[in-house]
Amino acid sequence: MRTRHYWLDLIHRAWQSRSILWLAGVRRVGKTTLCRSVPGTEYFDCELPRVRSLLTQPEAFLDGVRGRSIVLDEVHRLANPSELLKIAADHYRDVRILATGSSMLGASSRFRDTLAGRKAEVWLTPMMSADLEDFGQPDLGHRLLHGGLPPFFLAPEVPEREFQEWMDAYWAKDIQELFRLERRHSFQRFAELLFAQSGGVFEASRFARECEASRTTITNYLSVLEATYVVHVLRPFSTRRATEIIAAPKVFSFDTGFVCYHRGWHALRQDDLGPLWEHFVLNELHARLQTRQIRYWRDKRRHEVDFVLARRGAAPVAIECKWSASGFDPAGLLAFRRQHAEGRNYVVATDVGRRYKRDYEGREVNFVNLAQLIEIAGSREPRSGG
Repeated sequence: MRTRHYWLDLIHRAWQSRSILWLAGVRRVGKTTLCRSVPGTEYFDCELPRVRSLLTQPEAFLDGVRGRSIVLDEVHRLANPSELLKIAADHYRDVRILATGSSMLGASSRFRDTLAGRKAEVWLTPMMSADLEDFGQPDLGHRLLHGGLPPFFLAPEVPEREFQEWMDAYWAKDIQELFRLERRHSFQRFAELLFAQSGGVFEASRFARECEASRTTITNYLSVLEATYVVHVLRPFSTRRATEIIAAPKVFSFDTGFVCYHRGWHALRQDDLGPLWEHFVLNELHARLQTRQIRYWRDKRRHEVDFVLARRGAAPVAIECKWSASGFDPAGLLAFRRQHAEGRNYVVATDVGRRYKRDYEGREVNFVNLAQLIEIAGSREPRSGG
């Protein structure tokens, strides 16, 4: 069992703020393995009938684990999981609970209370840079092609059959159990198209035609995919200036492996690396900042900035992703800064060793590698509340 140091540290820091910790993430991202690796915890698999029976009397169960740290894996299998977690949060604060289940707490009708204010959350993303070192395979190209789900990443060859099996299980166990959608073909076709066109601007009407579904249905499908962490919807950063795109979001697949699989890529060409690097940088920001509040910027003349970090009360941070720093064209960033003058500018590239700066029309741009970008952006503590 590999030790994922970054995530274990994040879990322990989360427990310092709340006794109840919710571990979110898509299927096969490694939640169960991570939970089993947390030192000093007792593991309970709620898919087992004997465990569910043990938990039917929450107070009796919690009395028996006072002062201990426990894992409740697949907790949404319980008849009323929120009751157990709420009692623990309010009356058994000496019991530390790490709970996993559906990606979206509250998506299941069994969660009558989302535990707002009573829990911390950690979102386990596909493998990020620290995981590559922990897994002893720092080859970024391998990670981009195979993806960041640990079993897929560890496979010696691209596990093509497993990508489809993952989609089938996602439909059966996440979508059908939590959302009860119909028309499997339309939904899966929509997901496949999003993966193949990942990183593009989303237009519901175009997908509606190809999936033989209404625009309203397509919008609903997108909401479901976003709620279950299977796609990430980046909304435009804007102060509603006439020249800016203010409505059309960009949609990214949760994982580069699924992008490659649905684009039919068996090996990576040089031209493929840039778009996949953009996905990897987004994944790193998600993992380190533990937020989905990342935006992009585009104007009506098609100038664009890959990512914008816009925290309340702070000037927007502009981030451009380039496989090689020499491929940076400042036109998009300069157009952005003509509209939003204040804020720092970064180009994150794989071939930057030592950080350096360049001046473009009086605008300072910092060239950094991924580790430097994260150090500058700063990490956040796990989220508390709902």
